[in-house]
Amino acid sequence: MRVIFMGTPDFSVGTLEALLEAGHEVVLAVTQPDKPKGRGKEMQFPPVKETALRHGIEVYQPRRIREKECIEKLAAYQADIMVVIAFGQILPKEILEMTPYGCVNVHASLLPKYRGAAPIQWAVINGEKESGVTTMQMDEGLDTGDMLLKTTIVLDEKETGGSLHDKLSDAGAKLCVETLKRLEEGSIQPEKQGESPTEYARMLNKAMGAIDWNQDAVSIERLIRGINPWPSAYTTWDNKTMKIWDADVTEDVPGTEDAGPGEITAVSKKDFTIKTGEKSLVIRELQIPGKKRMDAGAFLRGYPLEAGMSLGEN
Repeated sequence: MRVIFMGTPDFSVGTLEALLEAGHEVVLAVTQPDKPKGRGKEMQFPPVKETALRHGIEVYQPRRIREKECIEKLAAYQADIMVVIAFGQILPKEILEMTPYGCVNVHASLLPKYRGAAPIQWAVINGEKESGVTTMQMDEGLDTGDMLLKTTIVLDEKETGGSLHDKLSDAGAKLCVETLKRLEEGSIQPEKQGESPTEYARMLNKAMGAIDWNQDAVSIERLIRGINPWPSAYTTWDNKTMKIWDADVTEDVPGTEDAGPGEITAVSKKDFTIKTGEKSLVIRELQIPGKKRMDAGAFLRGYPLEAGMSLGEN
């Protein structure tokens, strides 16, 4: 098929490469404008742009895809289908209906669950046992189009947002190729979504990484995993930010019933335990300003902690 591909971040790259490998003709890659990054604020190409240029594919970076000139430009390519995966802009009806096979979206959840911008991380945060990828025929709603194909991934006990991202990116690439094949064959029966049983998977931000030790240990541990590697969970220690990368839920240390949330209740050579609103957390891996990630034992050798100290702003 003649494909117009729309995507921006790393998550989209595998699907673009899979389409090329399957023999599809990607006539245009549409992605977000370059953005300044780092301290030097140098302009950086989106991952999809880098990949497209490497394969000799023309790149188009409109600021607003809804503008008339953008719509006219896309129409000129006379594509058979548009594939959209984490593009970052809402498409108007004129684009959705432009090609014979419409716009197919690759969404990182088992729709109708987790419509929205951050389905991968929220699945981990909410303690889902499985997630997956859905391809859908896009309509004017937010992730509400008819479902085409699905694939399911079982989450590991210590799944992070980062590890699930990579698994679903690979799964989405394979599913997209299969979806286009079956659309050409006419062997897909689109399925209506119905109501979503979950809240909208809203976009992540740095503020949501602040650990509230009043919450229960299970919820905090899921948050730590869900927003690893970004925006990452953190607390305060000695008026500094301490990122928490890995922790395990445990029963409260005997004799610490009167300890408050955020209070350190036990310290060993290799880890330390913090009281939460319900149960406790053993901290395994962390990071402090100016240092790389380290296991808790390495931290304790340089920065002794004692039971009775508190983390956070409780």
